[in-house]
Amino acid sequence: MSNRVSPVWHPMTQHKVFGPAVHIERAEGAYLYQRNGKKIIDGISSWWVNTHGHCHPKIVAAVQEQVGKLEQVIFAGFTHEPAEKLTRKLLSAVKSRFHRMQGKRIEFAFYSDSGSTAIEVAMKMAAGYFAQNGDPRTKILALEGGYHGDTFGTMSAGARGVFNQMYAPFLFDVAHLPFPHEGKEEQVLAKLDAWLKKHGEECAAFIFEPIVQGAAGMQVYSGDVLSKMAAKCREYGILLIADEVMTGFGRTGTMFASEQANIIPDFLCLSKGLTGGFLPMGATLTHRDIYKAFYHDEKSKQFFHSTSFTANPMACAAALASLEIWEEEDVLADVARIEGEHLKAAAWYMARPDVLDVRVKGGIFAVDVRDDVSGYLSSIATDIYDFMLENGVLLRPIGNTVYILPPYCIKNKDLEIIYETLWRSLDSLRNEGVQQAA
Repeated sequence: MSNRVSPVWHPMTQHKVFGPAVHIERAEGAYLYQRNGKKIIDGISSWWVNTHGHCHPKIVAAVQEQVGKLEQVIFAGFTHEPAEKLTRKLLSAVKSRFHRMQGKRIEFAFYSDSGSTAIEVAMKMAAGYFAQNGDPRTKILALEGGYHGDTFGTMSAGARGVFNQMYAPFLFDVAHLPFPHEGKEEQVLAKLDAWLKKHGEECAAFIFEPIVQGAAGMQVYSGDVLSKMAAKCREYGILLIADEVMTGFGRTGTMFASEQANIIPDFLCLSKGLTGGFLPMGATLTHRDIYKAFYHDEKSKQFFHSTSFTANPMACAAALASLEIWEEEDVLADVARIEGEHLKAAAWYMARPDVLDVRVKGGIFAVDVRDDVSGYLSSIATDIYDFMLENGVLLRPIGNTVYILPPYCIKNKDLEIIYETLWRSLDSLRNEGVQQAA
């Protein structure tokens, strides 16, 4: 290793082959700007977090105002106005989306600092709920291919593979139901029935990414089959954990993807777009029965979980401002516009012989590219990443799946640049393959 290597250790990065990190000096709207002034279109919302655009003036002003008042305070036994306002507005937003659906109303918010912790909290609450009520349950059910984070609990709930293979001996057992691909739904439901008959009364929770599995390559499934899976689990009293860390805040065409399954989950887990992409924050929303299970005269019965920056005032201010943008602007109209552009591009990409499949859902566009090695370790991911970046576009393929997931402020002309640049990137790969074969 060279002495000139940066001491910064970056996430999901093989430093020996990846090359130097791209230095970003500022950002605005859908653009990132390097120190030399070069502009990069942010085609992935900076890892799916940015919703309204970089440095949105309303969120900037909210954070600037808050930092001069209160930057941080312990949240155990203390509170502050940004957290109180955010909770009221967040619960109101959830209520407005789920008010016609059957199920227990979401009334409480527990804050943490990331998507992983939001999921960890939900799993601990679910297991604790049964234990506190004298009916301990020790099994968790999840969908194959899921990704819920990189802490040990969330790795256990997620797909077993290259992400967590070396940690397998440390992970607890989780049952994984086959992913309900189109045409395979009835088979999956039958397998679920069989599993529930054997283990249903031992299962505390069913955890799922509603409608779209992100890290699995933007795999899409129907709200109808999710609704049926949820109903079957509820027959056994199994709690539903909706991992909306990526799908929440409009990514799939509705504010929350669970709406498309017509279900109110017992736990609605949020992060990423919660603050508009400004500051790290997680939220686990749940109903009164879960809260009451830990409401007790004995201190030992409290919910034992905390993070130092729980409900950080600046993060709360950012999240509150982001939700106000949802109230003041027709955000989903922009998502629908982006989806319309994606669908036009999809028709062209489906005609390519080097494309296996194209998926569009809300603001998400995904292309599976033919490669000898499929999945996360496909080598073409690096080639496409490099080509796109050299041409002013940030895309970060998941193996041989290339996806576009932009901020909602992106202009159609910039979407066209992304589609056209990706097309040229695939042409370059194909031509290179032909030359190597010759």
